[in-house]
Amino acid sequence: MRAITVRDRDAGISGLTLTDMPHPHAAENDVIVRVHAAGFTPGELDWPATWSDRAGRDRTPSIPGHELSGVVVELGYGTTGLTVGQRVFGLTDWARNGSLAEFTAVEARNLAPLAADIDHTVAAALPISGLTAWQGLFDHAHLATGQTVLIHGAAGGVGSIAVQLAREVGAHVIGTGRADDRDLALSLGAQTFLDLDADDLRRVGEVDVVLDVIGGDILRRSTELVRPGGTVVTIATPPTVQPKDGRAVFFVVEPDRARLIDLAQRLRAGRLKPIVGAVRPLHETASAFARHRRAPGKAIIQVADDEAPRHQSADS
Repeated sequence: MRAITVRDRDAGISGLTLTDMPHPHAAENDVIVRVHAAGFTPGELDWPATWSDRAGRDRTPSIPGHELSGVVVELGYGTTGLTVGQRVFGLTDWARNGSLAEFTAVEARNLAPLAADIDHTVAAALPISGLTAWQGLFDHAHLATGQTVLIHGAAGGVGSIAVQLAREVGAHVIGTGRADDRDLALSLGAQTFLDLDADDLRRVGEVDVVLDVIGGDILRRSTELVRPGGTVVTIATPPTVQPKDGRAVFFVVEPDRARLIDLAQRLRAGRLKPIVGAVRPLHETASAFARHRRAPGKAIIQVADDEAPRHQSADS
């Protein structure tokens, strides 16, 4: 099968190569998915799990990408809850080969059924961004009706979904980003928008919750805005400063089949709209990694463009 692989940790994006790889093996409770569309996280080439397994052993050449939408083509021993030919979407394991390939092995529990009326490119934009937004806002920050939330990167993959979820729960939403992101953030439901290059963050006053995807000085300055009892939640880096009389939380998104089903239902009902950015073929993955910050939404790699699953032998 064709896959994007990385071998040299020091090569960065230039080390992403289209390679012929063996067809994946379905372990116990796995499924093999024919990938139609895949998403990636720009920083994953810096993650230890991209380069070694949980025992610390080198696992290169490794296949990055951890979001996917596709069709089940094979069941591992003992796998239940999914069937061959079923459309699915979800997350691959951090320390196993990922979704930037024609086929990938995934634990069945990390996948959710996908309705026929949801396009694969849209579904692939939902798992990490949707689960991160939900877990950050509600599981960690406990955002509630009437509270004020500051969402950084409001036009990005995580931020755009977080804006919509926060507005639906009845929060007052302040979004941030670049000047070009203003119209999109406001159209998604942000009541106020700040240009991080030009506006002073202190203009927002006190907030109950900060959802941060940037880290660094932005995280530090945002922490100063949290009112007593409030929460800063970040996925960028463990915070070094706590808000006064509040909490600062760093977390890594976790798979959650039930929440994926809920997010897909919201999408079908028109209550949630993932923002899909550039859609590129598998051989242009390196370009998509390099350009992810130049466009709003989530960049997606289209791996296959038809619904008919193909059987592949173990040496394909």
